[in-house]
Amino acid sequence: MEPMNSPRVLVVEDEATMRTAIVRALDRAGFTAEGLPDGTGIEDTLDGFRPDLVVLDVMLPGRDGFALLGVVRDRTDAGIVMVTARDALDDRLRGLDTGADDYVVKPFLLEELTSRIRAVLRRRGRAPTALTVGDLVIDEAAGVATRAGAPLRLTATELRLLRYLAEQRGRTVSKNQILTQVWGYDAYDPNLVEVHLSALRRKLEAHGPRIVHTARGLGYTLRADG
Repeated sequence: MEPMNSPRVLVVEDEATMRTAIVRALDRAGFTAEGLPDGTGIEDTLDGFRPDLVVLDVMLPGRDGFALLGVVRDRTDAGIVMVTARDALDDRLRGLDTGADDYVVKPFLLEELTSRIRAVLRRRGRAPTALTVGDLVIDEAAGVATRAGAPLRLTATELRLLRYLAEQRGRTVSKNQILTQVWGYDAYDPNLVEVHLSALRRKLEAHGPRIVHTARGLGYTLRADG
């Protein structure tokens, strides 16, 4: 169930609950993630883990996120996403001016952070092209997907939809979440999701048991075990 060429993400966040939630969300989304509570020993972690991207909280004990941004920039070419409760414009500009690729203000949805991370990696040419979940292989960049070795004849929208569900495998995602992540907006006819999911299911189930399930009143879940 691991994606091919899984990007590595280092999360530096002092709040344990938040750090654990981010790491778990990234793992579910197909990344390889590790967490640190502060900048202690970050140099060794950067050298050993070799992250493709670093998520830096600004308000950290000891060296703050701005100081660590300089450390990351000096030692790696990793992407950097700053995260903080501060919403002042000058803080955001400072982060971007000193080398951050993006800036997310707390509170935020984990899906938003994951999407921002993926966008930064994509701009840097480090986003994974292929994702494997059970007997399902999805390569959105190449525009192809297979199940049990058989090619799936998917539309571009169906491929994006399948990729999103695979990235969120094991989690139930709502119609609004799907609309936002696949179509790019959060207010539209939810029947759009049902129509495309119905077509996608038919194509998937032509080569194996059902893997996209409906959680009535909640949304949809992709499970590799059917």
